[in-house]
Amino acid sequence: MSIGLAATRAPLPSPASPFILIIMSKSPPKPEWRRAAGARNGPVRLPSRAAGLRVGLFGGTFNPPHEGHRLASLIALSRLGLDRVWWLVTPGNPLKQNNGLPDLAERMAAARDMARHPRIDVTGFEAEIGARYTADTIGWLRRRCPDTRFVWIMGADNLAGFNRWRNWRGIADMVGVAVVDRPASTLRATRSPAGAYLSAFQLREHEAVDLPNLKPPAFVFLHGPRSEMSSTRLREAKAGDAPA
Repeated sequence: MSIGLAATRAPLPSPASPFILIIMSKSPPKPEWRRAAGARNGPVRLPSRAAGLRVGLFGGTFNPPHEGHRLASLIALSRLGLDRVWWLVTPGNPLKQNNGLPDLAERMAAARDMARHPRIDVTGFEAEIGARYTADTIGWLRRRCPDTRFVWIMGADNLAGFNRWRNWRGIADMVGVAVVDRPASTLRATRSPAGAYLSAFQLREHEAVDLPNLKPPAFVFLHGPRSEMSSTRLREAKAGDAPA
């Protein structure tokens, strides 16, 4: 099942000259944000954005970042007609054990080295606002940047477990969702509870460029070149448990 709504792309500012937006919170953070590790008062620094800009949000611990992250971002930039992709390097994953997780600054530095693209921005602002859950992050961004056209990007392996995320349907109600295919994940993702739910709002792949302009929920599954690399595999190889 698919939806194919006509969408008109508004003239956008050139992303050639990035700038930093500083936002001062006008009200105290939510209680759960105050409890989160890394939350602090003061200005929140966001990557380049402007009214009408089409921005893909790609979140994770990036422990470590790898070419698969970069490949998925380049596919999203091209197929969705995005102006930028933000890598949201999270303080931790609520669904995983975070013991031994490298420092946020270390992971951000590694992510910048891996990204190597003028339209991929690396940010750790979730630690600044104290957000632990994606739904909170997206809600915060929509309130602070109401004129930016955000979409959520994830690999097919994450779609398979998306129904375990806090308020996952709420995420789909706030932003369009683009899923990039991953090795050995296609069927598992599309047959998952979240995949079945999102299929009611699915675009055809040739309509993917419309995703940032559509009212959510809206969903597209993108096929293309796939990387066998994974953060888990790299960590195991570093520990001597598996070949890289």
